[in-house]
Amino acid sequence: MDTLTSLGRTMGFSFAAGINLYATVAILGLASRYGWVALPPQYQVFDNNWIIGAALALYVVEFIADKIPWIDSVWDAVHTVIRPIGGALIAVATLGEQSRGTETLVALLGGGLAASTHFTKAGTRVVANASPEPFTNWILSIGEDAFVVGLGVLALKYPAAAAIVVIVCVALIVSFAAWIVKMLRRRFAAPSPQL
Repeated sequence: MDTLTSLGRTMGFSFAAGINLYATVAILGLASRYGWVALPPQYQVFDNNWIIGAALALYVVEFIADKIPWIDSVWDAVHTVIRPIGGALIAVATLGEQSRGTETLVALLGGGLAASTHFTKAGTRVVANASPEPFTNWILSIGEDAFVVGLGVLALKYPAAAAIVVIVCVALIVSFAAWIVKMLRRRFAAPSPQL
């Protein structure tokens, strides 16, 4: 059961990191600091004033940037490397002491999950920014924030359920990937010359 609990938390937090790395790290730090649930000792790495403070400050910056059309896409572009690496580091940190091979596999899993959510978020935002009305961005951003907090709480309290949510979401991402690519191509396709 400990392996399933550890895997569920790792998957949940790595997946959430691809959407909002700073909120995810803040949740981990605050949960460890205030003992929201009994966590293994390796989670204490997040219980650091500098880590919690930096995560909360960067979350506020992201919260604002995420609400402004096209600024959110620039922010996402900057985070194309940061979020997957953050997801990989979270996965390795929450794993605890393991063999190098296991750490590498878990880092790949965490980074892959974070990359999948990051690219889905970034692609969806580009499509939303092409819309003439201003409210889609706000709705998407607030929904993403709520999802990250909800998945974080679920991963803390019910890790097996978090793993199921992640698996279902990955299946949805794969099924919608073709649609997102099609929308991006349509949006940025050069108009054909008229003869």
